[in-house]
Amino acid sequence: MAVSVPGGKRIGASDAAVALRFDDWSSMATLAGGQIGKVAEDIVEGRVGFEGNMRDLMSAAAYLLPGTPVATDTSWWTQVLRRTRSLVAHSQQRDAQQIQFHYDVSDDFYALWLDPRRVYSCAYYRDADMSLAQAQEAKLDHICRKLMLREGDRFLDIGAGWGALLLWAAERYGVQARGITLSRNQHAYVSRLIEEKRLQGRVRMDLLDYRDLDEEEGYDKIASVGMFEHVGQVNMSRYFAKIRRLLKPGGLVMNHGITSGGHDNDQLGAGMGNFIEKYIFPGGELLHVSRGLQEMSVGGLEMVDTENLRPHYARTLWAWSDALESQLDRATEILQATAPERAMQILRAYRLYLSGCAMSFERGWISLHQMLATRPDGDMHTGALRGAQSAYPFNRDYIYR
Repeated sequence: MAVSVPGGKRIGASDAAVALRFDDWSSMATLAGGQIGKVAEDIVEGRVGFEGNMRDLMSAAAYLLPGTPVATDTSWWTQVLRRTRSLVAHSQQRDAQQIQFHYDVSDDFYALWLDPRRVYSCAYYRDADMSLAQAQEAKLDHICRKLMLREGDRFLDIGAGWGALLLWAAERYGVQARGITLSRNQHAYVSRLIEEKRLQGRVRMDLLDYRDLDEEEGYDKIASVGMFEHVGQVNMSRYFAKIRRLLKPGGLVMNHGITSGGHDNDQLGAGMGNFIEKYIFPGGELLHVSRGLQEMSVGGLEMVDTENLRPHYARTLWAWSDALESQLDRATEILQATAPERAMQILRAYRLYLSGCAMSFERGWISLHQMLATRPDGDMHTGALRGAQSAYPFNRDYIYR
């Protein structure tokens, strides 16, 4: 790595894979202190420039860290601050604003680097040679198979995004599907798709907070994909309790979400979590998988299967990053048309976000878990099904057959 200090002097090899240019000494001090997230903020704001590809830049960033970014602080005061921040950040009004801040940037911008179905969550590389599009379809089917979707099932997708899972479940499995989102762009996009595919009456998409869902009708199966991270630790047990009330006795729920690599940190250290909070996901909070399972249990659900897809997400994010890097000029045009005042800041932030998250998943600083749970029906059953209390079978063979 090479560094150009204020005044123009260059330190390091002339052929370095990565070169950083600093316009002031305060940014140099930030780098020396290992505050990688603050350096990323300076890049977004134009105070630091760089040359080189994103993979090499992330390798350099990892090298510059003074320690692990998942070190935990379990002091009483830190816990109070986290809970207070979570309480403030996760009112219904704030949650709606935060979701719209991220997901309503521009549909065309996301379409540049997502797969054709616009699946904005971890893919499932069932076979090593799969393309991103194939791996995303494999993920959709993996979820549907885990949930044992059947024709006529009432299926709810909480945080349905651009509708890929919702439509896949309806078209491939014949379910009666309902999705909810807080993103106006996503709601409009999926509503158009439902009309184009003539799925009215079988599929609906609502602009709705999960807390406002009617609990009277009940659902056979529920999916929550990429929603877990936005709920907030302070609301987590209530979130799962809400899902339990929405779920029919014996039904299944799939919670697919990012989890923390550390046991007691709700975001990455070294300023990385603060960067994500400021530019990408305001209000985002992470839980360790063990804490997520605990909150699920407190909410009245029984975990029946958990799968770690961490390396799959690293590969997914690098695919997104590479796709964006290959179309930077087009991305600039799109963002200048939709947000001219901050187009370059958005583009720089997403370049760093996608590649930085890819690195973080590779190194185990964050992870991704699919947690399948049931609402026990209280029926002990008889014979071979004795004690089951749900639709979930006694082994996992049904997922892979």
